[in-house]
Amino acid sequence: MKVILMHDVLNLGEEGDVCTVKNGYGRNYLLPQKMAIPFNKSNLLILEQKKDIITKRKEEKLKQAMGLKERLENEPLEISMPAGDTGKLFGGVTNATIAEELNKHGIQIERKRIELPEHTLKMVGDYNIKIRLYDKESAQVKLTIVKIAE
Repeated sequence: MKVILMHDVLNLGEEGDVCTVKNGYGRNYLLPQKMAIPFNKSNLLILEQKKDIITKRKEEKLKQAMGLKERLENEPLEISMPAGDTGKLFGGVTNATIAEELNKHGIQIERKRIELPEHTLKMVGDYNIKIRLYDKESAQVKLTIVKIAE
């Protein structure tokens, strides 16, 4: 099934893209959620009329992503967690924990966009994590996990 995306869809495409998807995904998810419209001549004409607006939105999103990238890469992130004598954490640091910490700093990022070297970080130390921002833009953030002083 061919559809025209009306909104950005993670791992599929951006607004205005023409994509081929499985029938069930298009019929049961994309179309009812108003994330896409069926690909046909009349909808293609509508897309052509909105092309300039969509291009301006994409440029604005890229500009915001570049500003956010600069901010993320210049601010090291530090998380305090309880840990044993060997440095092993009681629990772990996940992408949700990192998203909460970024939210405290006033940066809204979906946890799905945060990529950890392992699924969960379980030791005290320094890590480089990747955050996908927009399109192919991503930021490398320095994360330090420290033991809570007792």
